[in-house]
Amino acid sequence: MAPAPTGVADYSAELVRALRAEGAQVAINPTTPCDRELYHIGNNPLHAEIYKRALARPGAVVLHDALLHHFFLGRGGQEDYVAEFVYNYGTWHESLARQLWRGRARSGSDPLYFQYGMLKRLVETALTVIVHNPAAKAAVEVHGHGKCIEIPHLYGPVPDIGAPEVVEVRRSWGVPPGGIVLGVFGHLRESKRIHTVLNAFERLATKYPVRLLLAGDCVSSDLVRALDARRRHPGIIRVGYLAEPGFWLHAAATDICLNLRFPPAGETSGIAIRFMGLGKPVVVTDGLEVSRYPDDALVKIDSGLAEEEMLICSLAALIEQPFLAERIGKAAQYWIRTEHDPRRIARQYLSALLTIIKG
Repeated sequence: MAPAPTGVADYSAELVRALRAEGAQVAINPTTPCDRELYHIGNNPLHAEIYKRALARPGAVVLHDALLHHFFLGRGGQEDYVAEFVYNYGTWHESLARQLWRGRARSGSDPLYFQYGMLKRLVETALTVIVHNPAAKAAVEVHGHGKCIEIPHLYGPVPDIGAPEVVEVRRSWGVPPGGIVLGVFGHLRESKRIHTVLNAFERLATKYPVRLLLAGDCVSSDLVRALDARRRHPGIIRVGYLAEPGFWLHAAATDICLNLRFPPAGETSGIAIRFMGLGKPVVVTDGLEVSRYPDDALVKIDSGLAEEEMLICSLAALIEQPFLAERIGKAAQYWIRTEHDPRRIARQYLSALLTIIKG
């Protein structure tokens, strides 16, 4: 839970509010027995304690990433990592595990690390696994769990943000009248295609009055060094991790959210959900993770060789045709506020938990 600097903490708080609004009695980190535990787990060491508890006292597990590979890379030493890899994929993969451990410095961008989710121990133990998209469901089922339920990511309440506050923030960024702010939010890692975004921004900035907001902490020292070498561009705005309500103010001051992900980790981006709910156009990497959204509610970019050119062309179209950006934003807002309504999502959680309780 907050103040942990992770979107999973924000999501957990929103879900607690939604469940309580439906009449559920929810205890956070209870010290006495409860009807059923609900664990939230993501792909980083912040979730180490919850992971241990989910194994010790099985309950329902919400997998926010259909991948725990990087969690294990950052959790222990080589032998612990190799043993977990072998548990997941067999002794004939031990040499591969040792090779991956030696090359772990490139784990943030090498697709090989994303092919092995290392979910087996957790999903075997869980009474049920809850995920947010079809890609995550497929990843769980590959690791042998038949009780996997797909529940959409919820969209929580939005705080009131005054127009003068937004104007002041944009003024402090040096955004000219008619200027466009592109934003990348959350933990900054190579898989968010930061280098592609920077290349696209630098090219767009020669033609359009654009600014690029990078809002979040870098997860690797290599990325820090790479950004330091390029952030001298006057149009780049750099801020650290944004807790609420700072996130919402910066989101309201941003025109287009860039939410590219490759290699994918089977995650559903809470940041993308929030921007769509605000009626802002969001640019994502096409794939099974975003296949539930209508095509007119997102801008989908192919991964691969054409990624940068496709991103530039798509952003140029949104900049030159404000009505197109507005139409995409309205379609996104309608979808999110209908399909991802917190009351609707809370009822699906309650249904899944009641099924477990009744046995």
